[in-house]
Amino acid sequence: MTTTATMPAPKSTTARSLAPDLARGLMLLGIALAHAPQFLLDWSRGSSVLNDVAHFFTTLVTDNQARGMFVFLFGYGLGQLTQRQYARGSEWPSVRKLLRRRSFWLILIGLAHAVVLVPFDVIAVYGLTMLFLASLVRARDSVLWWLGGVTLIPGALFLTWQSVQVYTTALQGSPFTIAKYMEPTFAGHLLTNAVGWPAKTVVAILFGVPGMAWGLLAARKRMLDEPERNVALLKRIALLCLGAALAGRLPAALLAVGVWSGGTPAVWLTYAAHSFTGYIGGIGAAAAIGLACVRIGHSRGRLTTSLAAMGQRSMTFYLAQSVVWVVLFYPFTLGLRDDVSFAASLAIAVVMWAASLPVASWMQRKGYRGPFESLLRRMSASPSR
Repeated sequence: MTTTATMPAPKSTTARSLAPDLARGLMLLGIALAHAPQFLLDWSRGSSVLNDVAHFFTTLVTDNQARGMFVFLFGYGLGQLTQRQYARGSEWPSVRKLLRRRSFWLILIGLAHAVVLVPFDVIAVYGLTMLFLASLVRARDSVLWWLGGVTLIPGALFLTWQSVQVYTTALQGSPFTIAKYMEPTFAGHLLTNAVGWPAKTVVAILFGVPGMAWGLLAARKRMLDEPERNVALLKRIALLCLGAALAGRLPAALLAVGVWSGGTPAVWLTYAAHSFTGYIGGIGAAAAIGLACVRIGHSRGRLTTSLAAMGQRSMTFYLAQSVVWVVLFYPFTLGLRDDVSFAASLAIAVVMWAASLPVASWMQRKGYRGPFESLLRRMSASPSR
C-alpha cells in the first residue's frame, strides 16, 4: 500500500487558469468586508436600519466564511505550486526545500505585516501551516481528508468562542474589536503588536489546516484549473456546501440583528453552526466561481480581467488593505475609529476594493507582478539559480 499520492502535472507551466485567480480577487472583497467593522469602537453609530442590514449581511456572507475561502484557495495554490515543480522535472527533495523556503519568507512577511500594520495577519499563519503541511503534500487523499476533518473541530470551536465574545460584547454596547486595543502612538503600536504576535499566530493555525488540506485535495483533481472537466463535481459541491452554509449561518445572522434571542446554550450552538458551516461555505463559493468560469469561457470582459489580475496579486492587495485600515482608523493617523458607522465601514471596504481593480488591471497590462509576489518568488528561489 502506497503512502503517497501521485501529483497530476499541469498541461502547461505558463498558462494560468481563470477560476483560482477570479476566486482570489472576489475573496479580497470578502476579507475587506469582514475586517472593516473590526476597526470601530461603536457599532451603534448612525442609522440603526442600515447597520442592521449591514450586520445581517456580514454575519451571513463574510464573517468566518471569507477566511474559509481564503485558506482553501491558499491550499489550492500550494497544490498548484507543487504540480508546476513536478512538471518542470523537479524531484521531491528540491520541491520540499522550495516549500520550506517559501514558508520561511511567508512567516517573515506576515510578521512584518502584523507588527507594522494590523494584527489580522494570515500570511504568517499560512507560512507556519505550510511548513507543517510540506511533508504531507504527497500524502494519500485519505490522510488529507482525515487531517482536515480532525483539525476542523478545534478550529471551529475557537471561532465559535470568538463569535460568542463578539456577540456578547456588542449587546453590551462595546464590541470586541481591535479598536479597543489601539495604541495612541506608533511606537506603542509596534510594541503591542510584536508582543501579541506569537500567541495569535499559533492559535490561528487551528483554523488554517482544514481548508489548506482540502485545498490540496481539490488541486489534485484540478477542480478549478479545469472546471469544464469537473462541472458535475462543482455543481454538487456548490449546491451542498452553499446550502449547508445558508442553513447553518442564517440563525446567527438573525440573532445578530435581534430578530430572535436565546440563552447561553442556544447562542453557543448557533455560533458553532455558523463557524462550522463557514468552512463549508467558503469551499462552496470557490466551486460556484469555478462554474461561473465555465460559462465565461474565453469571452472575458473588463471586470473579469481586472478581478483575475487582482487575484494574481492577492498578497499585494491584501497588504494594501491593511495600509488603508491604519491610515483611516488608528489614533496616530486619521483616527476615525469612533466616527464611522458599521454600515459606512462596509461602504469604505467596497470603495477600497473597487478602487484596487483599475490598479490591478494597469499592472496586468504593463506586465508588472505584485511587488510582494515578486519578493516572495525571488527570496524563495533556489540559491543555486
